[in-house]
This record gives sequence, C-alpha cells and structure tokens, in this order.
Amino acid sequence: MNNAPYDLRIDSGGDQFAVSGPAPRLSWKPPSNAGRAERYELECTVDGTQQRAVRTAPGRHRFFPWPWAALRSGRQVAWRVRAGDTEDPSAWSEWHAFEVGLLDEDWQARWISPAESGDPGYGKRPAHALTTRFAARAGARSARLYATALGVYEAYVNGERAGAAELSPGSTSYDRTLYAQASDVTAAVRAGGNVIEIVLSDGWYRGQVGAFRRPAGWGTRLGARTELHIAYEDGSHQVIRSDETWRSTPSAITRADLMDGQTTDFRGGPGSGQPVLVDQVEAPSVDWSPAPPVRIMESRPAHSVKQLEDGLWIADFGQNASGWIALSDLGPADTRTVVDYGEHVGADGDLTTAHLDSVRPGEDPVPFVQRDEAVSAGLGETFEPRHTVHGFRYARIRRDGAPLDAASLTMRVVHTDLRRTGTFACGDDDLNRLHQIADWSFRGNAVDVPTDCPTRERLAWTGDYQVFVPTATRLYDVLGFSRKWLRSVRDDQLSDGRIANFSPDGRRIKHHLDDRFAMMTGSAGWGDAIVAVPWELYESYGDREALAENAEAMVRWVEWALRTARTARHQSRIERSAEPLPHEQYLWDGSFHWGEWTEPRAKAADGTRVDPIRTNPLAWFMSDKGEVGTAFLYRSTSTLARVARVLGRTGDAARYTETAERVRDAWRTEFLTADGRTAGDTQAAYVRALSLGLVPEELRGAAAARLVELIRAADTHLGTGFLATGDLLPVLCDTGHADIAYELLLGRTAPSWLYLLDRGATTIWEDWEGVDENGDAHDSLNHYSKGAVIRFLHTHTLGLRQVPGSVAWETFEVAPVTHPSLKWARGTHESPQGTITVEWRMAGDELTIAVDVPPAATARVVFPDGTTETATAGIFRATRSVAKGRGE
Repeated sequence: MNNAPYDLRIDSGGDQFAVSGPAPRLSWKPPSNAGRAERYELECTVDGTQQRAVRTAPGRHRFFPWPWAALRSGRQVAWRVRAGDTEDPSAWSEWHAFEVGLLDEDWQARWISPAESGDPGYGKRPAHALTTRFAARAGARSARLYATALGVYEAYVNGERAGAAELSPGSTSYDRTLYAQASDVTAAVRAGGNVIEIVLSDGWYRGQVGAFRRPAGWGTRLGARTELHIAYEDGSHQVIRSDETWRSTPSAITRADLMDGQTTDFRGGPGSGQPVLVDQVEAPSVDWSPAPPVRIMESRPAHSVKQLEDGLWIADFGQNASGWIALSDLGPADTRTVVDYGEHVGADGDLTTAHLDSVRPGEDPVPFVQRDEAVSAGLGETFEPRHTVHGFRYARIRRDGAPLDAASLTMRVVHTDLRRTGTFACGDDDLNRLHQIADWSFRGNAVDVPTDCPTRERLAWTGDYQVFVPTATRLYDVLGFSRKWLRSVRDDQLSDGRIANFSPDGRRIKHHLDDRFAMMTGSAGWGDAIVAVPWELYESYGDREALAENAEAMVRWVEWALRTARTARHQSRIERSAEPLPHEQYLWDGSFHWGEWTEPRAKAADGTRVDPIRTNPLAWFMSDKGEVGTAFLYRSTSTLARVARVLGRTGDAARYTETAERVRDAWRTEFLTADGRTAGDTQAAYVRALSLGLVPEELRGAAAARLVELIRAADTHLGTGFLATGDLLPVLCDTGHADIAYELLLGRTAPSWLYLLDRGATTIWEDWEGVDENGDAHDSLNHYSKGAVIRFLHTHTLGLRQVPGSVAWETFEVAPVTHPSLKWARGTHESPQGTITVEWRMAGDELTIAVDVPPAATARVVFPDGTTETATAGIFRATRSVAKGRGE
C-alpha cells in the first residue's frame, strides 16, 4: 500500500540522475487510497531554496506543466507531492531530484576536432583522444561534466570514466538534433593537476550505414564539445571548456566502427599530440534527451567454450543479444586476440554468418563482419570495446601462442535502459518461453533507437516499430524512447511529406531524391508510423504532447498519401479504364509499397524455398498493393481525425473523419465482394480488413469464416507476413474463432512460433524458418516484429486490455480467453494510474478471476459466458462456471 503519491518522474532522461530542460513536466502515481478526482499539492526546492507551494486541478497527476519559473542551467531541483485538501492531506511523497542541463544558450565551449592524418576509409578509422590539463583547488563541492559529440564518445576525468551511459551521444538526425549528457565527476576531481580526456570515434555520425555498409552522410569531420563546471565549498566556481588549447593524440583504438567492430592495441603510448582543430564542424543546438540512456544491462559468463583446434575457440553465451564481449585476460605482451561475433554455428560447430551476407541481384554479396581485435601490452589490461556494438550469441575467438581462460570472457548485454512495466506468466512453459524470447528480441533491438535487427542492417525501420509498439507499451515504459525516435522521424521527413523508411536516416534520402531508394520511400505500413506510434503513446500513457509535437508531420504525411491517391493510379486500373472511376481518387495504389512483406515462402518441388522478390523483383515491384495502401490510408486518416479531436482542432477532425469514410468506402468498392471476400483473398487481407474495421458489420462473419478456411487450407498454419501477423490471433478471437487462434499459437511445425522454440531460438527470427530442418540459418535471427504475438498473451490469454476510448488505463477490461491446456495465467501492468494485477485460475469448470485495480481507475471484468461485473479501486475476486465458455 502506498499512502502517499509515489513514482515521481519528469519527462526527461539522464544517466546518473535525471536531466531536464528549463520546464520539465511532472508525473506521479496516486496513493492507494486516493479518490478519482483528487487534488494535489506540490512543493519544490531549487538549489536548496524553497519555492511557493502549488495546487493542481482535480485528478491531474500526469504530465503536469512546470508550475514555477523557468529553470536555469545547472540548477539542482527536488520536488514532492501530496494528495488531498489542506485539511486532510495524504503523507508527502518521497523527494524526487533532478538537475537542469547546460542549456543551449549557455554553452560557451568551442567545438573541437581531432587532427587526422590520412583517411583509411569508412569502417577502418581510428578513435582519437582529445585532452586538456587543468588545476583545481581543494574543497570541490560538486563537479558536473557536460559533453556531446558528432561521433561516439567516452569522457574521462583523471582516468575515471564519466557516467555509465554507452554509445553517447546516441543516434539522432545530426543535422537537426543533438543531445548532450551530464555526469557527476565530483569524486574524480582532485586538488592540483587534472586531466580531461574525450575518446572520439565515427559512431553513427561518420560510420557505416545499413546492410550494404554505405557511408553515413551526416558529416566528414568529427567534433566534441564539453564543459566541466566545478562548484567549491566557498561559493566560487570554475569552468573548463573545450577550446584551442586542447590536444589531439592517437588513441589505443586503431579501428572503431559501430557495424564492423573495434581494434585496440594496448602497446602504443599517448604521444605529445597536436593542437585540435576548432570550430570546423556544423552542429545543431544542444538539447537534452527524453529517453533513458544506453547501458550495460547485464553481464553473462560464457555458457560453454569449446576448442575447435589450436588457437581457435567457440564461445556460446546461451542467449542472442546486443552488446560485446569483455576480455579480462589478453595474454602476454604482443598477443593478438580476434573475436568474430554471430548468431549461429554450423554442423561443424564453427561460427557461420553467411546467412547475414547482403545480396542484391546482379551484384557481389557484401560479406557480413562483426570483428573485434585486441593486442596485449602484457600489463593485465581488460578489453572493453565500447565504440562498437554487435548482435550475437556465439563468438569465434582466435589467439596464437597463448591459452584462453573461459572465465575471462563476459558478454555485456547493451541496450537502452527501459523500465519494465509488464509481466506475464501462464501454465504453459512454451508460451512463457515465447514471451521471453520476444522480450529479448525487442531489447536487443532497442539500442537507442528501435532497429530491425542488431546485426545486418541495424536500421530503425518505421514499419518494424509501428508493428511492435502496441506490444512494447505492454512490456516497458517506452514513452521517452519513442518520443526521441519520433523526433528523428520528423527531422528526416521529405519536403513533399513522405516519411523515410528508417530514421535516423544516415543516407539522408531527403537530400537525394534522385536516388533509387528515394523511389522506394513513402510506403503504407511504414510511413504510417508517424501517425500510429504517437497515437499508441497517447492511448497508453495519456501524453497529449506526443500528439501535439507530431501533428504537423502527421498531416503532411496523410496529405501526401491522399494527394498521391488522387493523382497516381496502378497500371492495372489504367488498363481497366482510361479515366479513373469515381472511387479511385481514394485508392492509394499508384506509388511504391512494401506490401505485406515476409509472408511464409512457398516451397518448390525439391523442398527449396521460393523467394518471389529475389526470383522476380520487377514483378514484385510492379504488383498491385493498393489493398494494403488503401487500408492503411484509412487507418491513418481516421486516426488523424481522432488526434485532431484531442488537440481541439474540430474543423480538421470533421474533415478527416469524412475523408476516412470515403477512403473506407473506396476500399470496399474495389477490394471487397458482396459475400465478404477480399480481392486478394489472403489471410493477411482478411486480418487487415477485420482489424481495421474495413468490413461492414453484416459481412464480418463471412470474412472471418473465409480467413478460417484459408488457415485450414494451409493445414492450420498462418500465412500472414510482416504487417498482419500481430493482429491475426486477436482477430480470430474477436470474431468467435478462439479455437483456431490457439491452434495456431500452439502449433509446432513451420510456419509457427513454437517451431522457433523447437529449433533453439532465443530471439524472434526474420524468416519463419530462420533455422531450417537441416540446421542451416537464413536471414536475421533477431528480428522482433513477429514477436508482436505476445501482446495477444496479455490482451487475450491474460485478458487485460484498455476499454476502447480509454486513455492511460483509466478504464480497462479483464476478459480472459481461456483454453483447455491452460489452467492459469497471471500478469501485471504498471499503468499511469498504478499497478494493475490480474490472475485467473481454472479448477474443473470454474474460473476464478482476481484483479487489483489501482486508484483513479475502473475495471470491467468479463467472464467467458458474457457475465460482466464492474470493479473499482482495490481487490476484486469472483468465480464463475465456464463449462460452455472456453476456447475449445
């Protein structure tokens, strides 16, 4: 029980402490005994000075605007809150502390760049050390290091690393957005002489991009900017800034690339160096990220280490993840250790990465490489390759002339430090394991931005995240993480309104509209992320700002799609009628779409899998994907109408509502028959039509029945791909076919989720047969999008979901869809209202449901027989007979 408000937060990230801009928004959770419309009182101190108390409007506890004067750089703030009126208040909350970063207008440090001699090329450049010396007096009360870079950097004060964040300053669209980091380095500053060192490498800014290792286009020269602010006990201050007095020296890191890996030679000395270059880069204003930092989240010993031959070992860490290997024993001086990383080992027990090679028709493959190297100085060094990151479970380690101690190998699991908000468990160990590997897969792809895979591409594809974000919000607090990424999506938006396929877009397609890839930009299901992701954030967290800051980009995207629908037609419709039919102005069929993408591949007579895209790419490119495009145009236009309504733009809301209806009617005219069949007649088409509300109520039964027919015709296997798979099981349940949903979920032959488990998967695969029956790997083995199925475990198996129209879990429903093989399920969700706990158990034909409802929330509990009860704050428990209400 919490008798005071708790879980106080601001809408900013930070490493050792939360760091904000001048006016952060404040959020907290109500005490356990709070009423639905409680008033709150807030207190605040700034640098120890008490501010006047502030009272909120009734029920306001999320994203409360900063109620005091705008804060200035470096201010140290503490605030607390209590509920109730002044006559009968709750206890005060714990104090929540944060600091204001160095605001852009207060930066006086100059941009400094390393002195580089020669250019070995992308993926082969070294890291550089930028250093300065300064004298400090005794009596330092606090010391804050503010730093940022164009490149990836680490900061050290007297050899002590500043903070625990990794891969700073993070991945952004560097032409418009750059975040800084703040670190408490008080313990590292000493009286007398001190050294600040910035180790700087290419990172996302100047490294390689994507599967074909194209050079990033953000800039050609690295840069760093830093200020150290020391406050003394006597009230005086000292500031050390990057400027022309700093020195540039080669670092021990002789090669640093986020994609390909890092080489460190510990034998080299620092040298005297050269003067840095000053103000040689163009950079945007400095800001402070809303997202939590990337960190080392876990350290795992090797599960096994096998020696294949002299000087060659294979280490298995038991889990596919993102990160690197730390080596604590590098052997005697001059010993070279080479570490290759990958997701799979072949029948011979050796590492294989051929499935990750990048292939384009008519071109030589680009071999996949993730390789770290270390050369020992014989001084007991530890190799920690912090200027790269890898996706791997296995590592091949080569070392000549020295043994390898298995205990010296440690897997560092590295990703954004997301706070867990959801749990799930049930009586089926396979489903628990499926939930676990999908969770791992998302975390492995949450390295500052939501990537598609942590190996071959490592690009934050818009389609992947819009597919998965409704699942992500059930697992973690992804609000700040998502808002940070959406800023890059806005930054990269093309001038005509199109959304880039991935953001941050290091290829900068918005400036290269004649590029072939620009022609493949603006796809339904991908660009629609700019509408779908903010709306999910609003529904899950109640953050209106997530809508407001993206509204203009949403409008530009939807208007581009509507304009394209009016002005471009697919060739098949031109052949049907030289003049467009009246409804065609709302069909989005005349521009590029990726389509359903990665539907299960057919097999040839010899058992080989047929990839229609690689077999005939032109036919795939030219095929009619108007059914997909128009369906997503309807979803985005209708969602935009809801966004406008929330933002008080009533005229826009009415206009987009009407337009959405016209798009829906056009879809029905073109793609739906009178008996409820879709033109494409695929599983994906029916799932999409039913989940998006495109099918009229009177035809929903027929459309769902046809979906079941297609599933049965595929020997009860799914046939959906990238866009529709996450909605397949919910659609089946919600249309009265829970038995089919569970047959698919529990199936064990490919394509199925449990096939992955039986083949040893520890993350979700890109291909349904990522490891085939022969043990051969195909495509990425860590691609989280198909893991969206685990949302079904939360919303249907456990039965916990928001009531339509609810925001921030103010009203939710518990309606378990049971199955004979499941005897119990339990889960939690840390909602903005507080912790929701649900558990149900079957005993014979009796189902018992228990729900813990947080304050300021209401629950509707629905039993399989349709019996409904309302539950308010506190514990609800009831038992009903469900002899005829189960999914059997």
